[in-house]
Amino acid sequence: MKKLFALLLALVLTLSLAACGGGSGESAPPAGAPDSDPAPAGEGKVFNIYAWNEEYKGFFEKYYQVPEGITVNWIITPSADGAYQDKLDAALMGQAGAAADDKVDMFLAEADYILKYTNSGATQDITALGVTDFSNAYPYTVQAASDSSGVVKGVSFQCCPAAMIYRRSIAKDVLGTDDPAQVQAAVSDWDKFNAVAEQAAAKGYLMTASEAATYRVFSNNVSAPWVDGNNNLQIDENIQTWMKQAKDFSDKGYTQDCDIWSDECTAQMFASGKAMCYFGPAWYFNFSMGNAQDAEKGCSGDWAICQGPQAHFWGGTWLLAAAGSDNPTMLADVMNTFINDEEVCSLLVEKEAQFSNNKAVNAKFAEDPNFGNDFLGGQNDTAMFVEMAGNIKFENQTIYDQLLNEGLQSNWREYCKGTVSEEEAMSNFYKYVNEKYPSIITP
Repeated sequence: MKKLFALLLALVLTLSLAACGGGSGESAPPAGAPDSDPAPAGEGKVFNIYAWNEEYKGFFEKYYQVPEGITVNWIITPSADGAYQDKLDAALMGQAGAAADDKVDMFLAEADYILKYTNSGATQDITALGVTDFSNAYPYTVQAASDSSGVVKGVSFQCCPAAMIYRRSIAKDVLGTDDPAQVQAAVSDWDKFNAVAEQAAAKGYLMTASEAATYRVFSNNVSAPWVDGNNNLQIDENIQTWMKQAKDFSDKGYTQDCDIWSDECTAQMFASGKAMCYFGPAWYFNFSMGNAQDAEKGCSGDWAICQGPQAHFWGGTWLLAAAGSDNPTMLADVMNTFINDEEVCSLLVEKEAQFSNNKAVNAKFAEDPNFGNDFLGGQNDTAMFVEMAGNIKFENQTIYDQLLNEGLQSNWREYCKGTVSEEEAMSNFYKYVNEKYPSIITP
């Protein structure tokens, strides 16, 4: 049904374009202007943005100058179990018949399911709207936002090379150093990483706060997608390696059996925590590690980053242009602002600890000897991420990735915990896949 629904979504929205029109117009004045300029004649009065959390909302409200006469409306639905996609899909299916003030203008998407929307009539060509300069954007972010014919449907305001984020004090106790280069040498492949986990456990530490902490490193390096050309489910060798590591770490007490977003996992970010490593991009340690930044219980400054066992990226937020939007001028201006306005991109790096999607801006901070991240003990994370960004590959993605990634981790966790056998865990995962995507053929 999910696949059928996606196909219907594409068909309905393709037809709706003829009725609604895409529209185009000149770009509005640059963000940061002292006063709002009025919206162009014919532009809608309400700009609706669909999202799954408030991360981008915060940046938008700080750094984008909304044209006078336009109200921005945020529709936010958490993404767990596909709830955000369901809410968005319903709105997009009704786009053609929606009142002007209710039309979806822009919506956010993640790498795990972006192809579902870029390859459908739900999105429109942003170059026709006036977003044409991608010279400073990282190529994979443009590729991810393009359909199979190369038509660009949106932009990302961030680039997301991911790192191993480690506690300096624990690294010193376990390895005798907290220097990123030396720590990297100690964990430069999985055999070394697993050996350090044994050393950490001997001193009373956890290597990770969740058995799923390393999942994205493995899944981002697969050599085949979740579903093959004949719609058969396939579990890549890299994913199987993670499954073995997760069970091994669980059995040996190197980690906890919990979701990475659980209180149990994030509690280890406090100063009293015992977990040495987390994994993630800049958005993870500045948006998702709030406990580590807690004024009373946290340990800001006691962290650093290095690449870890394998180069990878995790997620990112893309801004997609909804077909049938009645705010084409503002759509283009928002997108141009967050990839090409050097002042705004610089503020994202300097004030928000983001790794922007502007290579020139990132290079400026990477080369600044006085720039550093207080959370990371003064380390220049931008310089580190500039090096890592060249390793990012957007390959083997499918429209099913979010739910299949979530489903495997949650069902495998039950095996790690010992509540089910390995056979039961896999049987439960296959049942989950059949329920979510009946068209996928499982073993």
